Amino acid sequence: MAYNKARAEKKWLKWKEAEEKKLRELGVDEETIQRLHTYDWAEFNRERRYLQRQVEWSPYVDMISAQNLELPVEDVESLMDSIEDMELLRILSKEDKLTIQIAFLKMSGYNGYEIAEKTGLTQKAVNLRMVRLRKKLKKFFEA
Repeated sequence: MAYNKARAEKKWLKWKEAEEKKLRELGVDEETIQRLHTYDWAEFNRERRYLQRQVEWSPYVDMISAQNLELPVEDVESLMDSIEDMELLRILSKEDKLTIQIAFLKMSGYNGYEIAEKTGLTQKAVNLRMVRLRKKLKKFFEA
């Protein structure tokens, strides 16, 4: 979700006006109220700049970091050979070859539609196989 500076500023000003009104009712002098206003405005701007950068950079950083990742294996067989944990290997070897192929394609960056085209399954069948495999792997990693 994009950061909306105008909306955040409007919300902050409304809150600040209510706070200043309450301070005046409590008898705080105008100089102190103005000093608080200036300090709070600087804090608001500091936070706004942080949030704006976070929203602007997050998708870019995710995209760049994902592009630089390379899968250390080139096919399903080398994927299975690279697994050193015997329990994980046992779990994956119980799966049919098509499910392992789907997992490999998913790891390679293909989306559900592309995997469905490559395997001849429907997209729903591909997603269902991935959900089932994730459940099994989740149990393994939680144990």
